[in-house]
Amino acid sequence: MSDRIPIAGPSITQREIDYATDAATNGWYDRAGEYPRRFEAAFANYIGVKHAVSLPSCTSGLHLALAAAGVGPGDEVIVPDLTWIASAAPISYVGATAVFADVDENTWCVCAESVRACITENTKAILTVDLYGGISDYAALRAIADEHGLKIIEDAAEAIGSEFDGRKAGALGDVAAFSFHGSKTFTTGEGGMLVTDDDALHARVMQLRDHGREPGDVHFNNTEVAFKYKMPPVAAAIGLAQVERAEELVSRKREIFEWYREALAGVEGITLNHEPANTKNTFWMVTAVLDPMLEWPKEKLMAALEVEGIDSRPMFHPLSSLPAYEGHAEAAVARKRNAVSYRLSPWGINLPSALNLTQEQVQRVAETLRGILGVK
Repeated sequence: MSDRIPIAGPSITQREIDYATDAATNGWYDRAGEYPRRFEAAFANYIGVKHAVSLPSCTSGLHLALAAAGVGPGDEVIVPDLTWIASAAPISYVGATAVFADVDENTWCVCAESVRACITENTKAILTVDLYGGISDYAALRAIADEHGLKIIEDAAEAIGSEFDGRKAGALGDVAAFSFHGSKTFTTGEGGMLVTDDDALHARVMQLRDHGREPGDVHFNNTEVAFKYKMPPVAAAIGLAQVERAEELVSRKREIFEWYREALAGVEGITLNHEPANTKNTFWMVTAVLDPMLEWPKEKLMAALEVEGIDSRPMFHPLSSLPAYEGHAEAAVARKRNAVSYRLSPWGINLPSALNLTQEQVQRVAETLRGILGVK
């Protein structure tokens, strides 16, 4: 059998190795903090925002965003049902209630009209998710947010380089968070970044991320109990190298998607990631949603691909279906309301999308998929 084809993985060059080596060797004493600062500046410039704060994860970024926005007990935050739990868990961290909205049939991202239907007098924010690199209709979401005085917190973990109306993911909400997990388009191994144009929110984040110390405090005069969310210098050094290669990495993701699109062209019953006319999708995970008529639910298809040495992942389960939210009143409502999320999830599968994939490997995945499904 040919070598196994991985589901995800980074592109690491000598630049990342050299920067990481320099950070480990020299990133101390008078150069302490140099690489996090350089990474933050380069990333803010790439996204087109004023502030960037390097963190240990995207989850910590969402936690800080919610806390800095004053979200807490008694508040509700609307979040798409079809996403990874890391998007919604920070809502619980701050003591607020997650309200699960449905997603759009084409983009698989939160549906503006479903968001509107979920708003109550307790709604404090809309937490959007740029799923698999896709983008919601942010013009419609902004109109709703402005009408009701709501913050938009953007989970851009999977969408580095994606765009809506010429603006990059991360610059579409009031505050956003990114992930640099080893599977992501940019990686630091583990890590995240919070970005915003809001000076007041940024100042609050800077205090909350360092145990409630005001920036510049040298007397350890903590003014509140807060958090410890910082990125280590070696990780930031790798991240700096990655953002300096941004266009190369984003172009590679789009190239991999084009290989799949061409290899699966004309196959009935398979729908790949959508890219509306006013958006740019960076296709973090090439995803196929199968027509139920093919009778290949995701678990069955994943097992068949596994036998052929091809890794895959399931499209996320609706959050409202997870044991973690059993007994959650809003989950019970969502299970009845969110028809699109429940229709898509059983038939969606992430195909190998690692940055080191070759066109020949993509062709093998496509041919194997065609053979399993019995389609031409």
